[in-house]
Amino acid sequence: MRDGGVSIQREMSELTELKTTLDQAARDGKLLESSRSNIDLLLSGAASELPGRVVAELAAAGEWQELNDRFFKTLAFGTGGLRGRTIGRVVTTAEQGAGGPNERPEHPCVGTASMNFFNVSRAVRGLIRYVKGHVGEDRRPKLVFAHDPRHFSRDFAEFCARVGADLGCDTFLFEDARSTPQLSFAVRELRADAGVVLTASHNPSHDNGFKAYFDDGGQIVEPHATAIITEVNAIDSERYEPLPEGERGSVTTLGADMDRLYMDRLKSLLMQPDLLSGGAAKVVFTNLHGTGAHVSVPMLRELGFEVLTVPEQDVRDGRFPTVDSPNPENAPALKMAIDLAEKEQAEIVIGTDPDSDRMGVAVRNEAGEMQLLTGNQIGSLMAWYRAKTAFEIGWLNDTTRARAVFVKTYVTTELQGAIAAKFGIGVVNTLTGFKYIASKLRKYEEAIPADKKGDYRSLDEAATRDLRLEYSRFFLFGGEESYGYLGCDFVRDKDANGSAVMFAEVAAHAKSAGKTLAGLLDEIYAEFGYFLERGQAMVMEGADGASRIQALAASYSENPPAEVDGSAVERMRDFATQDLFDEEGDELPKEKMLFVDLADGRSFAVRPSGTEPKIKYYLFGKSDPGGDLAANKAAVAAGLDSLWSAIEADAKQRMG
Repeated sequence: MRDGGVSIQREMSELTELKTTLDQAARDGKLLESSRSNIDLLLSGAASELPGRVVAELAAAGEWQELNDRFFKTLAFGTGGLRGRTIGRVVTTAEQGAGGPNERPEHPCVGTASMNFFNVSRAVRGLIRYVKGHVGEDRRPKLVFAHDPRHFSRDFAEFCARVGADLGCDTFLFEDARSTPQLSFAVRELRADAGVVLTASHNPSHDNGFKAYFDDGGQIVEPHATAIITEVNAIDSERYEPLPEGERGSVTTLGADMDRLYMDRLKSLLMQPDLLSGGAAKVVFTNLHGTGAHVSVPMLRELGFEVLTVPEQDVRDGRFPTVDSPNPENAPALKMAIDLAEKEQAEIVIGTDPDSDRMGVAVRNEAGEMQLLTGNQIGSLMAWYRAKTAFEIGWLNDTTRARAVFVKTYVTTELQGAIAAKFGIGVVNTLTGFKYIASKLRKYEEAIPADKKGDYRSLDEAATRDLRLEYSRFFLFGGEESYGYLGCDFVRDKDANGSAVMFAEVAAHAKSAGKTLAGLLDEIYAEFGYFLERGQAMVMEGADGASRIQALAASYSENPPAEVDGSAVERMRDFATQDLFDEEGDELPKEKMLFVDLADGRSFAVRPSGTEPKIKYYLFGKSDPGGDLAANKAAVAAGLDSLWSAIEADAKQRMG
């Protein structure tokens, strides 16, 4: 007893000494007030002694910037749910411990601004509280959990499933890493009340995230998002009390059967399956150490494609050891696949990010060289093909065309709007984030009269298409510039597996016509005009970076530009302060984004990222149809070069 008492006294003395050190650091301006407060929040609510040991180690080493980066805020839902570092810039001895799989630390990064069990526990319990209130007491809620191969993803997913069962929910957990769109599909297929995928999508290997979905299979939007985060914020401890055993739920494993259901539905994305019987293209596929190959590779092979994979990148590994960034938007990430395509004379390279919701592509052009396509180009090829083919095969006609619609984000190319106008179908723009596209799909489904809809989710695509064309709007295609696309409504998030199927059909169409995909894209430009988009960003990490990003973003609202790069501002839309409405008359939620249209036809948007430490700029240029395409491309590109130089110089002035 005496030894135990001495131990407790020593711990209390160490804690008092730590608090004194932290208080002094706050008075000296080394530790932010928010960081100081959040450290107390975490230490008081932690389920183990680890957080205290980590904070003490960082304080003793004078790592005040690291402490600020870890504690300057608590994670909140953004466009991708929760997302943050799960491995700190400084890994303490306490966190490293005995180590874990793939050279990761034993324990995730300690901090209220980090992805760890403290925040995951609060997030899943807040979600459960809200779902229980939403469902009521008549039945037990159902929750589905999936994860990618990132560090701690499996640990977090198993933890969430166990917490859900302990608190009276029936939970479903995939047996191994699965893609984000499969989580969305499973929520709908199982008639679940919510779902979560543990992923940070294409972020660096040190990040992870908690991406939450509601009962329609779409990411959580208002009014649910605010209500859920209110529940999360009301929880200040990692600890919880399980219900009595008889009141707990079950944990069910999902595996090959759910995979097969999903793959069979993906086949319905094909509009002209016969195109694939005439000799499909040779494809090189890489999942960049993620989940994509689990479905996309067997799916493409079932459709008749010869598929080669990059052996070094087939293995699931949260370090993503062969790439600097597991992002198929970036050319270096696809280099190994392109090299293999050159060696094997493949026609297409397809790459997916770790959770397989984004797809990047390279195609062989007229000169026989592999050419990378942008997300806007990939989406426009699919949008054009699906619109054209919908009329050719009778999905749409003059009577029904007005009920068909593309749904895209404001920062996605206007080429897709021009294509929609040519075919007489609608186009609706949404805020950035695929959850807003998914909310439109929910709206279209709910507009079908209940006595006509029946069990909508059990109907095949032809039946749901007929219902939407008669009573609502038929979603033909949707996407965003950041390499996310969707061509159905049985998944309610961007889907790289489905995108691979759709793009493969476009490739088969081009091949049947004796064209390359690059040549087909140029034909589209010749008809509709050349459209070029550029994405730029300024990265500012940590607590200081976050405040600088917000100040820069606010400066555009407080001091809007009157002219940029010698061209007058013709229209400016401030999505944070103005009451704005989409093409269907629905009011847009407030978001920190500014869209500037210039008198010379160029435009740009500014938006702080919801998931990464950066402020993003989207630049848009275009030419009229006709004329010399090469000259048009050069002129538009030069215009965007000049525009970015002007924006960058102005931003530096705004930041002082």
